[in-house]
Amino acid sequence: MKKIFIIKVGSTFEEIVQEYGDMEDWIVNYIDDLNVAVVDIQKSETLPEIEECSGVIITGSHTMVTQEFSWSLSIEKFIRMLFTNKVPLLGICYGHQLIAKSLGGTVDYHEKGMELGCVSIQKHIYAKNDLIFKHLPLAFDAHVIHSQSVIKLPKHALILASNTFENTHAFKLEPCTWGVQFHPEFDDYIMRSYIYESAKMKSIDESHKSDLLSSVKNTPRANEIIPLFVNVISNKI
Repeated sequence: MKKIFIIKVGSTFEEIVQEYGDMEDWIVNYIDDLNVAVVDIQKSETLPEIEECSGVIITGSHTMVTQEFSWSLSIEKFIRMLFTNKVPLLGICYGHQLIAKSLGGTVDYHEKGMELGCVSIQKHIYAKNDLIFKHLPLAFDAHVIHSQSVIKLPKHALILASNTFENTHAFKLEPCTWGVQFHPEFDDYIMRSYIYESAKMKSIDESHKSDLLSSVKNTPRANEIIPLFVNVISNKI
């Protein structure tokens, strides 16, 4: 039987793991399907066969796409096979960037630095008829933490959402490949934890930390992305 595979490309901070679980756990929370398997690519570079996949989700990571680790390059080949075989694919943050890179786009550090916190995101016209994004409002809140971005999209990619900081918060390649720069798997507790960890690493100062923490809220519409993607896999939409 085919499975939804979550390709885990990184772990969160140990303090967050102890309190809330790891990146793959947050995704599984939004999947109402027992037929899910997690592949931790940094522990085992063995990826599933295409024939085993009903759909694939690639997680975020604390590493950078431009570091081009061997396991990351192997996923790029896997992405191209998924795309060619029209297997539904969703990339989150690192996964979003890796999909773009593997299919001809460019990824690099954002010229404005890190985007962090709870932000407003606006849909583009191509989202109107998209299987996933047509269900979301014209503007919605989402949690973000990233230093790199998709600088150039692959040929034929459609921008689905953006904001004033990030030009490509979501894109699609027909028929069933999506990337989202924001984190639809985060809740407000996880987002606050990332802000605290960023402050520990001196990525932000105390004043900015306070402002970011006060703006954090639940993001129920962004959280719909994962179950809507699963619905696409199940042909429920």
